[in-house]
Amino acid sequence: MINTTTEIEDLVNPTFLVDRPWVTIVWDDPVNLMSYVTYVFITVFEYSKERANQLMLQVHNEGKAVVSSGRREEMERDVQRLHERGLWATLQRDDQ
Repeated sequence: MINTTTEIEDLVNPTFLVDRPWVTIVWDDPVNLMSYVTYVFITVFEYSKERANQLMLQVHNEGKAVVSSGRREEMERDVQRLHERGLWATLQRDDQ
């Protein structure tokens, strides 16, 4: 006789039911001034000037930076707010 309870438990792994966090990524672009990018991070995310400057430098030097993480809907809103201010931003699932 086949034990269907075990087979169902094997198929429905709880780790698949938990949604991984999503992240908002800001990409470097040749258009926006570094001071403007810092200003946007301060006004959109309410980061301190030091944190906003650190993220701006990461975008500038490494080409991108993760600026927020959370549920997909929240990250979609963050991307939209950054687009409204002229920054190049995308979202993706967090790989960590």
